[in-house]
Amino acid sequence: MPTTLAVLVHAAATLAMTGLIWFVQIVHYPLFARVGPDGFAAYAHQHTRRTGYVVGPLMLMEAATALLLLVLLRDQPLVWTGLALLALIWGSTFLVQVPHHRRLATGFDRVIHPRLVLTNWVRTVAWTLRAGIALAILFELMQG
Repeated sequence: MPTTLAVLVHAAATLAMTGLIWFVQIVHYPLFARVGPDGFAAYAHQHTRRTGYVVGPLMLMEAATALLLLVLLRDQPLVWTGLALLALIWGSTFLVQVPHHRRLATGFDRVIHPRLVLTNWVRTVAWTLRAGIALAILFELMQG
């Protein structure tokens, strides 16, 4: 039962983050360029603060259950692959996207904005792969 619950919660958090990252990548980040220079710094600040309320709990839930799955299903290669992708996502988030957001919080930057959109593809692809892995783990659990 604990394994089933962990797999379900993990899949839910991963799928939620995958949907969210696609929305951010295709809709939200590109529209930063349309905000206008006068209100952009305040907009960027609010974006970061409010986004944190949504993604923070989901990312923590995903990370916690990924580590729990490592304990419960340590012989499962998909669990290790998913954890490696999660490390890539967290690394990209804190080493690339967060610094770009900090720069944008001071005002719109025509160089940083396209970099943010471009580099976010790393997270978008990694979360998409993680969604497939989470579903595969769930499917294997249901079969077994």
